[in-house]
Amino acid sequence: MNTSIRRVSVLAVVLVAAWGLTGCQLMYSQESATALIPPSKPEVYAPAATHQFHFDPKLDDVVGVLQITHVQGEDTLSDIARRFNLGYEEIVRANPGVDPWLPGEGRAIVLPTQFVLPKAPREGVVINLAQLRAYYYPRRRKDEVLQTVITHPIGIGKVGWSTPLGTTKVTLKQRNPIWIPPASVRKEHAKAGDPLPARVLPGPDNPLGAHKLTLGWPSYLMHGTNKPYGVGMRSSHGCIRFYPEDIAQLFEAIPVGTKVTVVNQPFVFGWHGDALYAQAFPILEDDGRKHPNEASVLMNAAITDGMWKKIKEYGAVVNLARVDEVVEQARGIALPVSRADLAIDAFLADARQVENRLPEGANWDGRDELLVTAEEFEAALSGTPLPKQPPAAESSAGRAANSLPAGGSH
Repeated sequence: MNTSIRRVSVLAVVLVAAWGLTGCQLMYSQESATALIPPSKPEVYAPAATHQFHFDPKLDDVVGVLQITHVQGEDTLSDIARRFNLGYEEIVRANPGVDPWLPGEGRAIVLPTQFVLPKAPREGVVINLAQLRAYYYPRRRKDEVLQTVITHPIGIGKVGWSTPLGTTKVTLKQRNPIWIPPASVRKEHAKAGDPLPARVLPGPDNPLGAHKLTLGWPSYLMHGTNKPYGVGMRSSHGCIRFYPEDIAQLFEAIPVGTKVTVVNQPFVFGWHGDALYAQAFPILEDDGRKHPNEASVLMNAAITDGMWKKIKEYGAVVNLARVDEVVEQARGIALPVSRADLAIDAFLADARQVENRLPEGANWDGRDELLVTAEEFEAALSGTPLPKQPPAAESSAGRAANSLPAGGSH
């Protein structure tokens, strides 16, 4: 496959709801001909925010809204994912059966931009490995009722190089870092025919990108990337990768000393409005835990006392069959499971339909265009180094050596 991923111009689109594709046939008297009444076109909105939300922590465990858009021109799923601040795996699993490289002009694409917050203290940075997503909770003033959360897709450690679980903190922030590959990483790349230098200077060849946050765990970082198409995959050596535009925002917002909590929660539940929501993600390949396979057992393990209290207050009845459906499909779509008559397909049919363009306030300006071959993309997806390519001319950024210490597995 020689297809390349690339950014294309964005046009406003209109989504024709699935229930209306066949039209409505009405029978008239003999004096009237049988008429086909075209379905009314649903209203298409500007896309809703996808990365920063304000919520009442006493009332809500869910932020964002589910959206649907249409493929434009030569869009790939990776193009659409970055536009809406989603990762590769997030958008692929939400759209089963859609070709990531050639989704097709006009194809309806589900945007899983509604998120059940992980079961963890809502402070500092919280990473949910199963979701391939990070959440940052800025410090809240005592007089503030609403809490802010900033969420972004991430890349994490591949199998054999897992990102660790637990709690640490940000110990150092650095712009334009030098990457000093660990011996284990150099050995892996050398074996694949891609020998690495002892030091990689700032510039387009530096996998740390332009921003680095060092963690209290030796060799583990949160950083940008020179390969944005790899965000939302398990392709790193344990570090946590962000889109360049996202880490640039977090770099300014996150102070040194910020707490970082890493969890692995493939099944998350949360209260929103008057309903209990469930969101499920595929269990990571190297997750050795034995997860409950019955909805009732799973809920008892995952739902907090506060959520059970709300279920009783609202007289809600959890549809266990719906929970099983969410877990079995693991599409990463947040679905209310305390509404007995609302299946996934019906929920999607009622989703907000939006223009295929950058949401207002997006970090990305949509301008940089990164071409990548299918071979490079598959290597990122599998976390496998490619053999060394002919060297490119050294950029001026690469010649500007940064004297501060660096490191990390990337």
